[in-house]
Amino acid sequence: MRFRYTDFVPERHGPQGDSPFENLLDIFQQLLNIAAGDANEALDWMNELDRRYDLTSGDYGMGDFIEDLRKKGYLEDDENKLGEVRITSKTERGLRQKALEDIFGKLKRGGRGRHKTPFAGQGDEKLPETRNWQFGDDLHSLDVTSTLSNAYRRGDLDRLDLREDDFEVYETDHHTSMATVMMIDLSHSMILYGEDRITPARKTALALSELILTRYPGDTLDIVAFGTDAWQVDIKDLPYLNVGPFYTNTRAGLQRSRDLLRRRKNQNKQIFMLTDGKPSCHYEGAKLYRNAFGLDKKIVNKVLDEAVACRREGISITTFMIARDPLLQQFVHQLTEANQGRAYYSGLDDLGSFVFEDFERNRRKNVR
Repeated sequence: MRFRYTDFVPERHGPQGDSPFENLLDIFQQLLNIAAGDANEALDWMNELDRRYDLTSGDYGMGDFIEDLRKKGYLEDDENKLGEVRITSKTERGLRQKALEDIFGKLKRGGRGRHKTPFAGQGDEKLPETRNWQFGDDLHSLDVTSTLSNAYRRGDLDRLDLREDDFEVYETDHHTSMATVMMIDLSHSMILYGEDRITPARKTALALSELILTRYPGDTLDIVAFGTDAWQVDIKDLPYLNVGPFYTNTRAGLQRSRDLLRRRKNQNKQIFMLTDGKPSCHYEGAKLYRNAFGLDKKIVNKVLDEAVACRREGISITTFMIARDPLLQQFVHQLTEANQGRAYYSGLDDLGSFVFEDFERNRRKNVR
């Protein structure tokens, strides 16, 4: 037996992330998430970290890393800002994939997964039980052994005479599609009190979007950001979500979400709301009514009216509360009761896990 020896190339061996580029890319992606997709800010932070903690070696410096980011399609020149760079669609997709891996860990990719329900019907996961074939059944579910046994039982071994009554198919799990709207609070309180609450919220939205795109292609996901008003956000714009000098117009967020779900043909519809604060404003015509001090009954009642309207339209609301203030939890309890939905009181570190577990658990045929 002969062995052929070549020069050792680290990038070709061992787990991904062993090369200097992959290690730095991992840090760069984390900083991009914190910097709301601002590549220039993330690179400034990396240079400072390199100065303090020696992220790079003498053979591979930060300049080499930035050049590799360009060559590999992660960075491009910003046409609107001379001398600055911006991330590409490849980087945006990479941020979604990394968020999914970080939050959901061992989640298997690929395949055309669906939400299971307790009902038997047309699906792609076979059950042990069989039944007589019916017009429209998928022949991939055919139980060949039972079908041939039925034919032999009627006739003899010398002559096989298959009839329609002989065919049997496996029962399969019924699968259903889900239309989801994720509401993300971008009010100023998401960065107050020394806590960065927008970063885990943004990362959770990135992960959920990647989950649905890769594992549940029959599902839909719409993103609604809400502050003083509410607006729809494209999935490609998720990395750039950031807070503003906003009040919290929860009513407008629910109205926009309900309008989006009304256009969806999916039978199951739900809203995931990521928030840390109380509703503090709503519009009365063109005039903004606001009160940032305490829970204003006038504002709260308008929000509860929307929760009831969602319930009547078969839309469940799950609130993920990134705060533990008793007064705010009382409001969330009222909202949940009005909608007959669910609520979780989550810390900053486990927000994504809560969202994923609830999304996977929501396997009902009909929420009405």
